[in-house]
Amino acid sequence: MLKITNLHASVDNKTILKGVNLEVKAGEVHAIMGPNGSGKSTLAAVIAGKEDYEVLKGKITFEGQDIDELSAEDRAHKGIFMSFQYPVEIPGVSVTNFMKTAINETRKAKGLKDMPASEMLKLIREKSELLEIDRKFLSRSLNEGFSGGEKKRNEIFQMAILEPKLAILDETDSGLDIDAIRIVSNGVNKLKNKNNAVIVITHYQRLLDYIVPDFVHVIYDGRIVKSGTKELAHELEEKGYDWIKEKVDA
Repeated sequence: MLKITNLHASVDNKTILKGVNLEVKAGEVHAIMGPNGSGKSTLAAVIAGKEDYEVLKGKITFEGQDIDELSAEDRAHKGIFMSFQYPVEIPGVSVTNFMKTAINETRKAKGLKDMPASEMLKLIREKSELLEIDRKFLSRSLNEGFSGGEKKRNEIFQMAILEPKLAILDETDSGLDIDAIRIVSNGVNKLKNKNNAVIVITHYQRLLDYIVPDFVHVIYDGRIVKSGTKELAHELEEKGYDWIKEKVDA
């Protein structure tokens, strides 16, 4: 599904990624872990096509197609979804209206007509019930006055509605308490299937107790320096990242 080969990328004229190689297949959950400044969020942003980031060398293919020249919007239409560490507030635009626009823009990009209102309402109702979202929540302005947990739940709701092929969760556990992490993780687990894939970016092993990865990758100084199964996350929790640094720098 996603293949990254020798990826080098920079932001603000500073090279952050220095040769990342990664392959993600349908049905898989991959966790990316690493210390601050190692390149985790940069990798997510580059995959999603954020314009502030420049690819210096390497290649990204999605479902066999080179996507290096595609905009973030075009990548989203192809099925790449990214949840942000700090979601943007949009006063005056309700959660429901935002989702209606997102759905119809995606359909438009595929040459389809707008989804009929009755079908749209049914979809929103089904997904909100799946994620245990209160109807009142859907009429609130997007992220305005939302708690950290509500913002994250709203992004998982967007993911449920849009049904992306690849979901990238960038530090979705940042600032959340255990109850919020459990709610968000439960939503992700309900949505993953054999036809989609998830990349979870996190500092901490605790999120991976709820969203269990098939593979764990450690990124350090812009490169993936170690990969393994979920046991690697437990090892990192126990030994910290200094253990990885010592091995790499030796």
